[in-house]
Amino acid sequence: MPKIESKQAVINEIKDKLAKAKSVVLVDARGLTVAQDTSLRKTLREAGVDYKVYKNTMLSFAIKDTEFQGLDKLLFGPSAVAISYGDPTVAAATIFKQFKAMPKLEFKGGIVDNAYYDAAGMSVVAEIPSREVLLAKLLGSWKAPMAAFARLAAALAEQKAGPAPEAPAEA
Repeated sequence: MPKIESKQAVINEIKDKLAKAKSVVLVDARGLTVAQDTSLRKTLREAGVDYKVYKNTMLSFAIKDTEFQGLDKLLFGPSAVAISYGDPTVAAATIFKQFKAMPKLEFKGGIVDNAYYDAAGMSVVAEIPSREVLLAKLLGSWKAPMAAFARLAAALAEQKAGPAPEAPAEA
């Protein structure tokens, strides 16, 4: 395969992934040991996130004229890409959890739900609970007042009815 065709295949691969992506996070993974990198890749794979290192020029060609074009200014130095297809915050959150074990790992920035975030913004995005957790909290907040109302209604009904009448004694 000629050189230009192999590069075009890589660009098309990136474009295909970006077409399905909910978020893209760029990280600088310089200084990670092989064991740390392997652990990070495994953790991201288990979370359903694609993680790969591409050449910046390939990424630049692939993101051109897409909603991810804002990442172009971050394409300097080594860049690893984490692409999330489901929950938009899962890639950032999974990487953020690894920071204590891997202090050399750093956010460069990213795009989550068509909004650009710098490195500091990605740290904030990473701390947002997942969709499932937010839905559970919402349902819990709805359930508590309804349960209290049901208990109150039952207590009022019991109070209004008074003690249960006794059956008349038969002679």
